[in-house]
Amino acid sequence: MEITCVWDAGALLGEGPVWDRKSGFLYWVDIKNGHLHRYGPSDGSRKTLEIGQEIGCIALRRGGGLVAAVSGGFAFLDPGTGALDHISDPEQDLPGNRFNDCKCDPAGRFLAGSMDDAIEKPTGALYSLDSALTVTKLFGGYTVCNGPAFSPDGDTLYFSDTVGRALLAFDYDPKTGTAGDKRLFARIPEDQGFPDGLTVDSEGGVWNAHWDGWRVTRYLPDGKIDRVIELPVPRVTSCAFGGEDLDVLYITSARTELDDEALAAAPLSGGLFSVKVDVRGILPDLFNG
Repeated sequence: MEITCVWDAGALLGEGPVWDRKSGFLYWVDIKNGHLHRYGPSDGSRKTLEIGQEIGCIALRRGGGLVAAVSGGFAFLDPGTGALDHISDPEQDLPGNRFNDCKCDPAGRFLAGSMDDAIEKPTGALYSLDSALTVTKLFGGYTVCNGPAFSPDGDTLYFSDTVGRALLAFDYDPKTGTAGDKRLFARIPEDQGFPDGLTVDSEGGVWNAHWDGWRVTRYLPDGKIDRVIELPVPRVTSCAFGGEDLDVLYITSARTELDDEALAAAPLSGGLFSVKVDVRGILPDLFNG
C-alpha cells in the first residue's frame, strides 16, 4: 500500500478527520492550535480556519454545518467562517479537562469524550448530546477518552482507553442512546504505543491509530489483528474513510512534544496522510440537532 502525505500541515495535534460526501471535502482539526482544516482531494485544495480556541473534534450536522466540542463545551460551527454558536458545557467544574474525540451514533446523537489535559487524573467522560440539545453523561473514570466508533449495526460502541492501552467494546442501544456492558476488545502492547482514534469499515473491521506506535492497525470483529499500516510518523492520532468509493483511509498525526531529533527522523509529523485500501468504509452518521 502506498502511503501519501496529502497535506504537510505541521499540525501540533492533528485529529478528528470527517468525510463529507456532499461537499467532497475532508475536515480535520488541529486541537491545540485551534484550527479547522478542510482538504479537497479532487483538486488538492486546502483551507484553514482559525477558531479562536482549542477544538477537540467535529461532526457533520444533518441540516448542514458542523457540531463541535471546543474549550467552552459543545457548539455549532460554521465551516465557511469558523463562527461558533455555543450550546452548553457539561464540564464547567473541570477546568483541567478538555474535549478530545467524538462521533455521532446511528440515531443522530453527538458523542464526545473528554480528558485530563495533564494526563494525570481519571476525570475524562463520554457525553451524549441529543437533537433537543440535552447532554447526558454515558460513563466516566478515564484519564483520556478516545476514538468512539460504532459497529455497522450500531449495537457496539468501540472506545479507546488510551492510558490503559485498551480498546473496549460496549453494548449500545441506538434507540435509547445508552451504553451497557463492556468487554476488552484488544490490548495494545507497550512497544506499539497507545490506542488513539478509531473508525469502523463496512465489514465490521476496527481501524485504530497508535499514538507513539507509527501505525494504524485493523482488527477483525473478533479482536484479532488483520493488518498493520506503518506510517512515517510516530504520533498517529486518528483515521477516517473518504473518497467517492469510501476506499481511501485518511490518517491524521501530531508533532506536539517531539524534540528536534524526533522531528528530524519524522519531518512529516503533523501531516495528513492517505492510503487506498481494499475494503470500504461507512459514511459518518450525522447529528440531528
